[in-house]
This record gives sequence, structure tokens and C-alpha cells, in this order.
Amino acid sequence: MTKFETRAIHVAQDPDGRTGGVIPPIHMTTTHKQDGVGNLREGFEYNRAGNPTRQALQEALAALEGGRFGLSFSSGLAAEDAVIRGVLVPGDHVILANDMYGGSYRLFARVYVPWGITFTIVDLNNEAELEAAFVAGKTKMVWIETPSNPMMTIFDIAKVSAVAHKHGAVAVVDNTFATPYLQRPLELGADIVIHSTTKYLGGHSDVLGGAVVLNDGELAKKIEFIQFAVGAVSSPFDAWLTHRSIKTLALRMDRHCFNAQSVANYLETQTGTVSAVYYPGLESHPGHDIALKQMDGFGGMISFKLVGGIAAAKKFCENTRLFTLAESLGGVESLVNYPAEMTHASANGTPIEVPGDIVRLSVGVEHISDILADITQALDKI
Repeated sequence: MTKFETRAIHVAQDPDGRTGGVIPPIHMTTTHKQDGVGNLREGFEYNRAGNPTRQALQEALAALEGGRFGLSFSSGLAAEDAVIRGVLVPGDHVILANDMYGGSYRLFARVYVPWGITFTIVDLNNEAELEAAFVAGKTKMVWIETPSNPMMTIFDIAKVSAVAHKHGAVAVVDNTFATPYLQRPLELGADIVIHSTTKYLGGHSDVLGGAVVLNDGELAKKIEFIQFAVGAVSSPFDAWLTHRSIKTLALRMDRHCFNAQSVANYLETQTGTVSAVYYPGLESHPGHDIALKQMDGFGGMISFKLVGGIAAAKKFCENTRLFTLAESLGGVESLVNYPAEMTHASANGTPIEVPGDIVRLSVGVEHISDILADITQALDKI
């Protein structure tokens, strides 16, 4: 079983040994009977330490990313938190990209700066700027998000990872927008991959979760200990829902990519109301060539800038009918988001502040004619 689609369906999903059920049962238990003191059945003792349903998901996550170790968490930020604490100690320094998810920036700025971590924000595509940001003996991590949220910036994973390694730092890639179906950062030289599984891996806007995948056994032990000791683990039901959804990831991503490319092509023609479109599948995108090299598709996320500025952006967001005005992304339904006051409100006044004339779309898997019709009528109302 080497093909992605096959692994997504079959890894850690053997039929139930007792009943023959094709879908393994959800192990909704908090504790496990021991066959004598310290004699654990298949290593399970307490749900926080391990659960068969969560273990199956973790095996699947590792297999899809091409990693040796997978860990599942209660949210994407919980996964990020475990990675940060697994790699860094007070006094360490991190390099962050100048375009990233506002919640990740908030985690560093408001939780870890008081803990003693410092960071520098740079354009990771500017090699001279990146090199200059390293602090000898202090910089232990470079944080890469590509495609980025919300400006869809493409960073060269292989190149940035190589620079990080030259300075003895760990390269972490948030692969949420691309998913392992479209991009596998470990194969490109990254050390750790993180996901908000709430998004495309869950895919149905009904489950909260996060994931970490890596190859380094010692580092995996550190992060796994934090998972156990802190306890931000995915519940059995959330793990089961996520694993169920992964089985259709390839099918969904193919439709997301097709629909998003169609929307991006259309928006580029709307020069009277749209002044810029940010989608790596467009030849006009500055990261298009890098995306062609490191991705197998361009994803379902689009951002664009309105000619009419802030007022026009808000008016568009408030006049869609098929697109639901909501935070989050990656579900089968199309969502529209106004980053400056929604997902990235915490970044206002910071170096990663999102301009107020930007609209972000999570293009769903509805019929493309209905999606384009909704965008057209919303633009007409501006």
C-alpha cells in the first residue's frame, strides 16, 4: 500500500477482530483493566496516556505525512504548544514568518514571551534577512506556514529548512492549508509538521483537533511526554471522526482545488471591484513556481483585495448567500472571513497585521456554478 488514497482508507483501520465490523469501534473508555499490577493489555492504562482510537488516528497521521511518529491533540494550538515546549526552553529564540495565523502569533507573543522566549519576524523568502535573524546559540526554531494564512504566501520549505539546519535550528511547518495530500514537508527537509485537524483533515466543521508528525525519536518522546503530562489530547470520539474524514481527504481536496482555481481565475477578471487575488495556482502569484515544485495542488483557500477598501470588503462578506460568514476553514461548505476583525483580530497593531481590505475564502465542494453565482451577486452589491 504505497498510494496516498489507499493509506488514507486502510492504515490502522483493520476490521474489528471480535465482531468483524469493517469500521473499528470507538473506545469510549477512560481506563483499562490491568491483568495484574503493571501488566497492561497492549500498553493501555488510562485515556490521557493512550487510547486505541486515538492511537489508530496517530498511526494514520504519520503514514500520510511520511513520518515515523504521529501525535493527536485536542486542538491545533494545543499541538503547537506541545511542539514549542518540546523544543524550546526559556532564553531561546524563534524566527517567525511575516505572514502567519494570528492565533499562532498570539501564542508566541502573549504566552511564550512572558515565559522567556524571544522571536524575530522576517520574510522567509529573503535569504539575507533570514540569515541575519539568527542569534548565535539562541535560535532553536524556524516557524514556517505555507501557504500562509491569510495572504497565501508560499515559502520554500527545502531552502528555509536547510538554512535552519545550518544554524542548528529545528524547522517546523504548519501544513494545515495544504494537507499531506498536497504537500509533505518532512520529505522536503522539515523536522516537524503540525496541523489543525479541525480544518481539512476533519473536513466537516464538526471536530476540533491538532496533530504533530515527525521522524526524530528523541524529540517525539519529549512531545509525547508533554501530550501525556499536560493532557491536551483528542477525545476518542473526536479521534474517530477525524480518522473517518481522512478517508475522503483526497476526494475532497481534488474538488477544493478545482473550485478554488476556478474562483481565483474568475476573481482575476473582476478588475472593477477586485484589485488583487492571492492564490498560488495563479501564474501571477509570486510564489507560483515554488508551489509547483513543492505542492501537488494549490488548495482551497483564496484571499483577495477589494478596490473599495474596508467598506467594500465588509459589504462583500455580509452579502454572500452560499458562503457562510464564519471563522475557521477547510470544511465541505464554503466560508467567507474578514481576517482583520475575525481570525486575525489579535494581530492588529503587530507586524503581521492584516489589511482591512482583505477577504478570505474557504472554497467548499459545492457545485462550482453555484459558488461563482454567489460571488458574482455579492460583488454586484458593492
